[in-house]
Amino acid sequence: MKQFLLIISFLGLGLGLFAQDEPPKNDGGRIEALKIAFITKKLNLSTEEAQKFWPIYNKYMDEVRKAHQDAKANKEPEIQREEKLLSIRKRYNDEFGKAISTEKVNSFFRVEKEFNGVIQKEMLERRQQRLDNRKQQRGKQ
Repeated sequence: MKQFLLIISFLGLGLGLFAQDEPPKNDGGRIEALKIAFITKKLNLSTEEAQKFWPIYNKYMDEVRKAHQDAKANKEPEIQREEKLLSIRKRYNDEFGKAISTEKVNSFFRVEKEFNGVIQKEMLERRQQRLDNRKQQRGKQ
């Protein structure tokens, strides 16, 4: 429970960076750092596991990013993009299994989705706060 609270407070502090009226130009690095901390805590990776896992994860993320970019550039249908992503996940399921247990691999994919949901929710809430603040400022004028 303490780890969960620590992660949530870490996310809260880290995502506080997004509370500015103008979003930072390069927030991807900050989000990635938060994601790494989140995954490491949730999977409870040992030092040895982490040393094997993160290089594989970096290759995985490179392929995922490329798939997203290609899909966007080629205006691919959503279902086609999802099929490509599933193919990447299936391939890396075996690769991750060489670094961490099957149980942790399954947890990784769930934790990754959980993190993305947390980030998306936080960004939507902050966007709504900015809109509300702007409305209040306009009302004062």
